[in-house]
Amino acid sequence: MSEFQFKRFSIQQDKCAMKVGTDGVLLGAWTPLDNHPYSILDIGAGTGLIALMLAQRSGAEQIDALEIDDAAYEQAVDNFENSPWGDRLFCYHAGLDEFMEEPEDEYDLIISNPPFYTEDYTSGNEQRDRARFTESLPFEDLTEAAGILLSEKGVFCVIIPFKEEENFIALAAQEGLYPFKITHVKGTPQSAVIRSLIAFNRNNDSEPAIDELAIELARHDYTPKYTALTKDFYLKM
Repeated sequence: MSEFQFKRFSIQQDKCAMKVGTDGVLLGAWTPLDNHPYSILDIGAGTGLIALMLAQRSGAEQIDALEIDDAAYEQAVDNFENSPWGDRLFCYHAGLDEFMEEPEDEYDLIISNPPFYTEDYTSGNEQRDRARFTESLPFEDLTEAAGILLSEKGVFCVIIPFKEEENFIALAAQEGLYPFKITHVKGTPQSAVIRSLIAFNRNNDSEPAIDELAIELARHDYTPKYTALTKDFYLKM
């Protein structure tokens, strides 16, 4: 499907290796905005989906995105320009290492749906592999960048495989970032946890609030919690 239609914007994705998926929608809808961010950075923007969701959800004046892949960068720019919030959205065509050479701003919210296939596997499609594999955006680089770029009261949010949670939290702690909210995502209430949504800040004086989110009760029968989370975006929710 080359176009994905949401309630208030649409995503063209024919040039992108990574299409609109549940992970991105979850992160965009779940990310806490209690600190009322003025500036947001989306690292590894892909189609621009998460940045667009946060433009819809927040009053942030500056929403920057970072995308290294040529085709995905072009697509994100088009999706930003065709949205109601084009004046607040900007995409940098760069990798994180290049972006970090001369960081200009601090951000009140940093988000990333990072690539995370760490196994020695390739699909044969270089563009798709780059979008999916940790090598192109190592967790160490991501947490280090967040530690440098996050404002004092800022929030850093990711969605990662559940099996990587402990490792990622340890890496973030080395950068002075600590989890305050964690949601464990399951396909159904009976299935195993597959993803961790984690929100970090610089405050290390309390244990994180941890809860669970199941997506479906049965095929295409979405749980009330998932429906409530995504209803402002999906057309059929």
